[in-house]
Amino acid sequence: MAPLFVFPQSLRSLEEEQPGDNRLCAQNPIDVASLRPSELEEFVKGVSFDLSDKELFCIEEQDVFDRVYSLVLGFSNLTSSCKLNLVESLRSNLSVLLPNVDSLSRVSQGHDDDPPVLDRVASHRNAFKIYTFFLLNIVLAEESNASANTNLKVTTSTRKKQPLHSWNWEPQRGRILNLIANSLEVNLDLLFGSSNPDENYLSFIMKNTFSMLENPSLLKDSETKDALCHVIGACATKYHYTTQSCASILHLIHKYDFVVIHMADAVAGAEKKYADGTLACSLIREIGRTNPKAYVKDTVGAENVGRFLVELADRLPKLISTNIGVLVPHFGGESYKIRNALVGVLGKLVAKAFKDVEAEVSSKSVHLRTKQAMLEILLERCRDVSAFTRSRVLQVWAELCEEHSVSIGFWNEVAAVAAGRLEDKSALVRKAALNLLIMMLQHNPFGPQLRIASFEATLEQYKKKLNELEPDTNVQSVSDGLQSDSDTSGGEGEVDNANAEELAEKHQESLTDSCLPHLEEKITQKDSLVPDVGNLEQTRALVASLEAGLRFSKCISATMPTLVQLMASSSATDVENTILLLMRCKQFQIDGAEECLRKMLPLVFSQDKSIYEAVENAFITIYVRKSPAETAKNLLNLAIDSNIGDLAALEFIINALVSKGDISPGTISALWDFFCFNISGTTAEQSRGALSVLCMAAKSSTGVLGSHLQDIIDIGFGRWAKVEPLLARTACIAIQRLSVEDRKKLLVSNGSRVFGILESLITGFLLPEDIWYAAADKAIGAIYTIHPTPETLAADIVKKSFSSVFDCSEQHELQNDIDSSSNNDLAAVQVSKLGRFLFVISHIAMNQLLYIESCVRKIQKQKTKEKMVTDVQNGGIKPSNTPNDNNINAELGIAASEDAILDTLSERAEQEIVSSGSSEKNLIGLCAPFLSKLCRNFSLMQKYPVLQASGMLALCRFMIIDANFCDANLQLLFTVVESAPSETVRSNCTIALGDLAVRFPNLLEPWTENMYARLRDPSVSVRKNAVLVLSHLILNDMMKVKGYINEMTLCLEDEDERISNLAKLFFHELSKKGSNPVYNLLPDILGKLSSQNLRRESFCNIMQFLIGSIKKEKQMEALVEKLCNRFSGVTDVRQWEYISYCLSQLSFAEKGMKKLIESFKTYEHVLSEDSVMDHFRSIINKGKKFAKPELKLCIEEFEDKLNKFHVEKKEQEVTARNAQIHQQKVENVERVVRSGNEGEEFINAEDEVIDPSMEGMPQSMNEATDTKFDDSDEYSGVSSEVIDTEPDGTEVQSPKYITKGTSKSRAKKSKIKDHKRSISASSGRNIKSKQR
Repeated sequence: MAPLFVFPQSLRSLEEEQPGDNRLCAQNPIDVASLRPSELEEFVKGVSFDLSDKELFCIEEQDVFDRVYSLVLGFSNLTSSCKLNLVESLRSNLSVLLPNVDSLSRVSQGHDDDPPVLDRVASHRNAFKIYTFFLLNIVLAEESNASANTNLKVTTSTRKKQPLHSWNWEPQRGRILNLIANSLEVNLDLLFGSSNPDENYLSFIMKNTFSMLENPSLLKDSETKDALCHVIGACATKYHYTTQSCASILHLIHKYDFVVIHMADAVAGAEKKYADGTLACSLIREIGRTNPKAYVKDTVGAENVGRFLVELADRLPKLISTNIGVLVPHFGGESYKIRNALVGVLGKLVAKAFKDVEAEVSSKSVHLRTKQAMLEILLERCRDVSAFTRSRVLQVWAELCEEHSVSIGFWNEVAAVAAGRLEDKSALVRKAALNLLIMMLQHNPFGPQLRIASFEATLEQYKKKLNELEPDTNVQSVSDGLQSDSDTSGGEGEVDNANAEELAEKHQESLTDSCLPHLEEKITQKDSLVPDVGNLEQTRALVASLEAGLRFSKCISATMPTLVQLMASSSATDVENTILLLMRCKQFQIDGAEECLRKMLPLVFSQDKSIYEAVENAFITIYVRKSPAETAKNLLNLAIDSNIGDLAALEFIINALVSKGDISPGTISALWDFFCFNISGTTAEQSRGALSVLCMAAKSSTGVLGSHLQDIIDIGFGRWAKVEPLLARTACIAIQRLSVEDRKKLLVSNGSRVFGILESLITGFLLPEDIWYAAADKAIGAIYTIHPTPETLAADIVKKSFSSVFDCSEQHELQNDIDSSSNNDLAAVQVSKLGRFLFVISHIAMNQLLYIESCVRKIQKQKTKEKMVTDVQNGGIKPSNTPNDNNINAELGIAASEDAILDTLSERAEQEIVSSGSSEKNLIGLCAPFLSKLCRNFSLMQKYPVLQASGMLALCRFMIIDANFCDANLQLLFTVVESAPSETVRSNCTIALGDLAVRFPNLLEPWTENMYARLRDPSVSVRKNAVLVLSHLILNDMMKVKGYINEMTLCLEDEDERISNLAKLFFHELSKKGSNPVYNLLPDILGKLSSQNLRRESFCNIMQFLIGSIKKEKQMEALVEKLCNRFSGVTDVRQWEYISYCLSQLSFAEKGMKKLIESFKTYEHVLSEDSVMDHFRSIINKGKKFAKPELKLCIEEFEDKLNKFHVEKKEQEVTARNAQIHQQKVENVERVVRSGNEGEEFINAEDEVIDPSMEGMPQSMNEATDTKFDDSDEYSGVSSEVIDTEPDGTEVQSPKYITKGTSKSRAKKSKIKDHKRSISASSGRNIKSKQR
């Protein structure tokens, strides 16, 4: 019999073993590397011939064994053909050997004790082990060689391919490993004598299998990967190699993330193949037994283990569900990654583990309770401390909703939790909550329409039906017992999708139509219209479902205010997902969704491209991607219902869509049909909305309006303008938006008619008072846009307007009338007419200014164009002389003089508008003194607030036009803005101040403090406008940030949230400018705020926000030094607290902490205050968290130093206070002694001295002592003694009753008494001598 083969530690170990041990070893190995190629080939062929020609057991022969060993040892040196020959020979022999094992088992039955049979079994076992050993070593050698070649190719710089021994190895590797895996399925009991094969054999197989699994490139081959998983499953499950396998699997999972899925496949494959979940259960128990703290340190391992658990739950849900109790305690661990994984595991189990339809009733009940417990855990985990876990839970709930695994009983609970998580502080959680609500709407079991009114109407009818079915019992609210009802009826508590669809189809008509009033009446009258759903139980279930649907609809509808806030979030994901949710809400007709979607329009101005694209896509989906008529109707309805801000956003997005071609010509044509009343049922309001949208589109496509000029005039200014007054205003806008060619056509065809209409619109009284101002504004703008000489028509309009007010038609009487106007005359004038007149002249003056500036720009453009043409012409003829000519012109100043002339002319033209500084006053200038005089008549203005609003608005416009007029009336303007009773007037004046500051900054500079004072106005609108104006001026560098910026900081704590948010936005934007001006302003702001009577909470909030806007580390370090230096110049304890609080809000890096330690001398005197010390302790705790060991040691020394100084300073203060009190008492006693009052005075004074050792006593006692000392100081008396006055005028001091000090020593008491006696005696002698 051949020697026994035992698996060695390594391949070379076969040479080291001694032959005398009766073990098969390599006795005469051959050095393959020394052979020539021809010799090597002959050698391989000889080995292959022997293996194929002889018996399978020839591998046991020493000669064959040595030769095969030599070839395997030098496998890397073989040529491709030699490798193939050797591998094929070994593999084919092993594949033939495996069936022989099965035949051997049949032969051996009944002959177990026969020696020939035993020898044959031993030979089979030896050959089996040898073939397996050599084949596995070939795989290891080739993989090692392949990885070495890969590294060589990566490191080499040459691009030449490696020609050495390249052969197609991957298919061979897969075949070998598959053969080894299949060998484990053979009946090995006979070979190894028991159910467990040789331990060395299994350890050898598993060790090499796990080592190959560490190679990620090897796992890319599916055949190889499947074979390795097969080996692991067979060894661990079939041959009970479980303990060692678990340890190796967990080691791999902790170390390599790429093996997680493959290990889950191996474990699941073993359970399915052998119907034995021992390996999976062992792994779960091993993970459950692990200390949760271990996962906190090993974050990578925790993540991999978590992924493994989730993958395993996906593959083996029922097995994991029976062992989940082992893992649940890890919910209390600190590793959020493990908690995330367990949440995912529960989600997989809920979705997959309880779908056993054929189970018994008892097992179904157990499954239902288990599932319910898991869902409750998932609900509880929505409030996890980690944002990552909260987010993961919401994602799991979304997956469950998508798979219809959430019962109706839990549906509203999940919706309520998701709605609450919309206000989570983490953007990750808010995103998951938004996605969950989207998924819940998409897969809701209540129907395609979720209007509250519809549900309420239908529910009411079915409740009546239920009352008829059970007349003797009161109908309970089924919603309380909804969970048990739905779970019982559904078998597993899940939403039956088929039933839900059937229910939706059956009641869709009633759900959609019952909200209509006339149908409700019919339903009320005729119960027969309510579809009959069956018996009592079915009706009750339907009522419960309707109640749940109603609650769900109300829950989603209640989130609309939160969604509006999320659209203003700084996180782009919040905005994008909120828009998606609102779109889904609109699809399901949730109440309030339409209004919220309109509030997304201003987001088109966002600088974030993703937000703009989300808004644009939503706009196209909701409003544009319809038929042309429907799209036109959507757009005009938007234009009708939008405010000014939304109209600006709508115009912006329509311009973008028109330029891209997303708004089709068919839609434009449909809009014209609405405007021209070509569609039946069109209202005047819809016509105006259609024209408004067309005006918006005309900005991008100027030819849109040209095809219907006549319709614009006839309809816009015709009889429909009386029905819809705003139609005239929109028509004026359309005239302004005409292209240059269309304007020329209009002037030729209908010029005089149009101007006559516009003039009558301005001077007439056809429009209501509240609409006239807006229409006149656009009409004057239209005149200045299309009229060739607008000043002539404007002059006629001013004259007519004046005549309508003062009954004066002659121009030369105008000045006299204005000068002679008195209050009595004004009383006779209609206030509304005068207000209109002031509006007309001021608006014409403003448009005249704009007209002059546009003329100047046209001249400059024309000059530039002419110069370019001249340069091109000169460039072709005399290119060399052109630079010389330009230089000569520059030296002579010809070009500069031309520009100066143009500037002078434009300046003169601007001055002539109001001409306050000129003796010759023109038409509008004649009105300026009257306007100034009118606005100074405060009694009249207070009597007519509307007139004051028009007058001040006109005055501000005149001031913007003319510098002299502005200078003369600035004091009046600031008087009105501070004292006007109307907040509208103050708001308008505040806005005008911003315009004046831009136009005449030097004139407004001395009034800067008064402008900041508007931030303290009692009116919310005035304060809001003041914040907006100052923000605009400062952020655009039109006003310097001066020492009044602390007024703006107070707005951070304004009672109005809008103002507070605007102030925060201002400082946020200010911090982005340059090197962050907030950093430079912070010390000054601190000083100003700390000296004001400001609530401590408000101060802390303001400074915390401002400090939070400083991000640079160097600025933080400099602030440490600046704030420390402020301690030395301050004596107020309150300011010490404020400065130390600001220090505690800074982020301390290493340098900052060192600066704080170095600056100790500047603040050591303030350490006696407990509140200051608390802030310094906060700094120390913050610094310890992230400090390096060396810095941490310094911080601890600094902490000891601070505590020591704190105790010393407290002791010094107490000693000083005691000395002061004692000194006061002595002085009081001496004062009494020196007084010459009659009678005898008894002084029973007790000297109370606080021992420094009292610092160790409780704080309350110290405070009580301090209070006592303060009282004595305040009243300046001798302790608690009282002075009484006798009738004759003599003052007698009443004796003091000692209530404290009972524990003092007798010696001390005797000293005090002796002291009192001496004082009494001396005072008695003095009194007697005075009485003599």
